[in-house]
Amino acid sequence: MCLPPVRRGAIWAGPSGSPRPACNPSPSLQELDGAVEQLDERNVHFQGKVRRVNSLPASSDSSSTPAHVGAAKNATDSPEANALPLAFVTGGSRGLGYEVAKSLRQKGHRVLIISKDPERAAAAAQTLDCDFRAVDVAEIETFRASLSEAVATFGVPQVLVLAHGVMSEKMSKTLRTTDAEWRRVMATNLDSVFTAVSEVGSKMAEARNGRIVIFSACLGRMSGPGNAGGLAPYRISKAGVNALVRNLAHETAHGSRGLLVDAICPNHSRTDMGGPDAPRSAEEGAETAIWLALREFTPGVDQTGLFWEDRQVIPW
Repeated sequence: MCLPPVRRGAIWAGPSGSPRPACNPSPSLQELDGAVEQLDERNVHFQGKVRRVNSLPASSDSSSTPAHVGAAKNATDSPEANALPLAFVTGGSRGLGYEVAKSLRQKGHRVLIISKDPERAAAAAQTLDCDFRAVDVAEIETFRASLSEAVATFGVPQVLVLAHGVMSEKMSKTLRTTDAEWRRVMATNLDSVFTAVSEVGSKMAEARNGRIVIFSACLGRMSGPGNAGGLAPYRISKAGVNALVRNLAHETAHGSRGLLVDAICPNHSRTDMGGPDAPRSAEEGAETAIWLALREFTPGVDQTGLFWEDRQVIPW
């Protein structure tokens, strides 16, 4: 008898490294009992949470985007590698997130990049010699399950950098924005940020050892030039990110309990979103996030829970 896969939302978990086999449509009770025992041996939970799963092929009848997992050769397969500090980086297959992941990898971190496109994520992970998960962060339940699996597989990270995001349509003023456009932007730019912080950041807080760095935008500020008018879903989603950071910093005693959380404005950078004519390179746009992830911090002396631009605090 073949081992039947188990479906969790949009994730299929079957035997490691093998495609989902075709099973006997009418197995006996004895065969089913045997299959359950085999699944238990693989540490797969039937309550909707993925533990250690090495292969997550997509279900053809799934209504949402599945998560894909993978690792570059030798990225985390030695005791020496597993002793390195761990970083999760969303949006890590390109642009600002890729630059963050590259720098952290060069500075001795184990890195897990999280990206929507499986092929691009795999290629970036191969280049950086790191692990990856491919999942649509806007699919909140799938994203949370993927993060849970990643923590179970790799452990609680010391660094969480959230560099994913989408721009709203050019004509998306408040009174012209559709429900669909509003939800598209909010799901990616704000809802998924909360999901990552609640799923992974909570464990970092429990460990009293973590840095959370979230890419926001100066367009989300409540003060300063050019902070209102047009691009409503994008601006408001980033204002929400800023509020989340400020609130979480207060809840976690501004770094005195071991968890730092900060937002950054990367400024207009040459990425897929920023375009080829932006004045800054992606490396320049990512630099402050890298610094925040690695800086020395003394509670009561240094600051966290703030909005940063070029290593300087700027008003919300």
